[in-house]
Amino acid sequence: MAKRILLVDDEPLILKGLKYSLEQDGYQTDSAMDGEEALEKFFSGEYDLILLDVMLPGLDGIEVCQRVRERSNVPIIMLTAKGEDMDKILGLEYGADDYMTKPFNILEVKARIKSIFRRSAPATVVEVEEKRIVRVRDLEVNCQNRTVTLAGRAVRLTAKEFDLLQLFITHRGKVYSRESLLETVWKYDYMGDMRTVDVHIRRLREKIERDTSSPEFILTKWGVGYYFTDKD
Repeated sequence: MAKRILLVDDEPLILKGLKYSLEQDGYQTDSAMDGEEALEKFFSGEYDLILLDVMLPGLDGIEVCQRVRERSNVPIIMLTAKGEDMDKILGLEYGADDYMTKPFNILEVKARIKSIFRRSAPATVVEVEEKRIVRVRDLEVNCQNRTVTLAGRAVRLTAKEFDLLQLFITHRGKVYSRESLLETVWKYDYMGDMRTVDVHIRRLREKIERDTSSPEFILTKWGVGYYFTDKD
């Protein structure tokens, strides 16, 4: 079935252009021009991704993102006209999977959407059989169902957070630099904004570590990068 995308922007021309271009690629789209309409449509329908502008009348994009995250892990790409680092990082703090700065190239938008859908696609049979469930102490990662539990309690992760955790836990002990994580997980050039990785690592640690000041799973090799412990 065609993927459904909710487009949220208060500029009619941007919505029209996105809708036309994405539907040409076979996606189904709905649109909303403010935060309230976006939430109403999202919670009354089923969507595979949200393309969400930060600056909206009424509820802004950050608030919409936060409310969606309280009930769903649907991938969210934030759009911002400001281009300010704090806006980008703030969007990620509240659960966005990605961000783009206006004006954007529609080809890049399509590439990022395809990248998200590719990462969230089910693993191949071989991959599933080899690494269906990975357990490290009381942390369990189901690579087939893309679910995580800690001490028997379900842990809700965004798509990017799960991708990072799956990469780390299936390559225990391997140190990944920020650059290699951007290339491996994001799969495109992030214009050198390495803080994106740090934000996602911090959010992931907050969800799976008992003490983020002394993590036991995702460790830092100072001056090099991050890795998942190789100790059982």
